[in-house]
Parts: sequence; structure tokens; C-alpha cells
Amino acid sequence: MRVHLVDGTFELFRAHHAPRPGHAAPDGQDLKATVGVVRSLLTLLGEAAEGVTHLAVAFDNPIVSFRNRLFPDYKSDQGMEPALRAQFDQVEEAVAALGVTVWRMVDFEADDALATAAVRLAATAGVEQVRILTPDKDLGQVLRGEAVVQLDRIRRRVLTEATLKETKGLTPAQVPDFLALVGDTADGIPGLQGWGEKSAAAVLGAHGSLDAIPDAVEAWAVQPRGAARLAQELASHRAEARLYRTLATLRTDVPLDTSLQALRWRGPSPHFEAWCRTVGQAPLAVPPPRG
Repeated sequence: MRVHLVDGTFELFRAHHAPRPGHAAPDGQDLKATVGVVRSLLTLLGEAAEGVTHLAVAFDNPIVSFRNRLFPDYKSDQGMEPALRAQFDQVEEAVAALGVTVWRMVDFEADDALATAAVRLAATAGVEQVRILTPDKDLGQVLRGEAVVQLDRIRRRVLTEATLKETKGLTPAQVPDFLALVGDTADGIPGLQGWGEKSAAAVLGAHGSLDAIPDAVEAWAVQPRGAARLAQELASHRAEARLYRTLATLRTDVPLDTSLQALRWRGPSPHFEAWCRTVGQAPLAVPPPRG
């Protein structure tokens, strides 16, 4: 069987910024993003090619975690559009009403939940493949052959350990080191000055890890463009790079119920129709559970 793990925070942002018309509840609240997430999940549940039977959705609520204590400039929900921020609780309630398992992250992040579940489920008897539904490059660190893959629903492509190597020149274990060097603007990780994707991939490919890269450029096994400047930057800011790597490393010890019984989708809860009425949404067609 396949298990589907959905990045709910990403889906919420995607639905909020989608070009489709907005949706307001009877009380006037903007619920475009919430309704969009529910519709997106219904589409997923109805896709024969995906054959969804077991799934969970992870949300950041709020967008703050232990990483903010390590690095104050790490991403948060500060400055977020009020209309979007106001829907964090509502979308969790809506997804739960749909009968889908919801993982609400407070001190951890949704990505940590997805990583934890992917690692556990890949080792669970009967699970042939774990499909993580997000294009987030952080999750590349938990790809495992064909056992754990990412599904980018926007571009309709599957990302595997092999495609990571082909497109980025990286192994999953090198992803946190790579993000430490080049940075990740989505997460507020600045990276090191001058380091780009090509130079980072080349140097990591030659030396294996951040810690194994020598300070002296003369000891480098490859010489990308501007190698001397890159080596000096790393030597001067190695402590910062290690911190950025810690920020980019996903946790796989989040306390979650990842049992197949907990993740089995059995159809919407009795509250789903009531939720539709409450938010002023016409009844939505729900596909029958599979298997």
C-alpha cells in the first residue's frame, strides 16, 4: 500500500494565493484557503492513480518552533496576512471533519512530522511507498529509493532519491549541509555569502559533508569558480554554517501516532456536512473510501 503525507501549511498557502475566486463564510470571514485545502484533499482522495487509503496532514500552528529559539531570524508567522493567519484553526477543523488525520505542530514543524512519519512508515510491514506531498526541498533528506518519495502536485512530478542525485548532485544525507551553505529563504536561513547551488553541490560531492570540507582551498578536491573566496567564507563562518545545518535538519523523533490504523481514511466524519453548512459551502462530493 501507499501512505500519503500532506504538508498542510504549504497547501493552505497555495490555496490562499490561488487565482480561484474567494470564499466568505456567512459571518463574512475569508475562508478561501480553508475551502481550497478541503477541495484539494477531495481531489486527491478521488484520484484513481494515487489510490489513497492512508493519509495524514501536518500543519504548523503557529509558525514557530524550537528553531526560533536557536535562531531568532528563523521563519515565523510575523507579518503574515491576517486573513490567512486567521484560518489556521479553521483548516485543521475542516480537515478533521473530512475524516483525515491531522497533526498539529507547536514546538516542532510540519516538516518534522512528515519526516518522522516517513521514516517510521517506510519500515512498517505492508507499506510499499510513502508519498510526501510537498515540493519543499527540506524533505529531500528523507528520500529513500522508491520507498520514500515526494510528490509535487503543482508540477505533477515525483521526486526520488535518484532524481535528487540527477538534478542536484546530492544524496539525501547531504541536503542539510547543502541548505546550510546556500541558505533557504523560505525558512529564513541565510547561508554563506557567495555559495550557490552549483558550487555547494560540487564541493559536497567531492568531500561528502560540511565538516569534511578543508579550510584551505589548496586541499579542496575540486575548484569551482571563486573557490578561494568560498573557502575563506566557510573558514570564517563555519560555526554559523553548523547552526544553519542544525536548522535545516529535520527531526525524526516527533511524538506521533503513525500506525496504519490511525491513518486509514474511512470517509468523512458525521460533522462534515455540518461544517459545509457552517462555512456557507454547498455540500461537497466525497469519494467513497477504498479497500
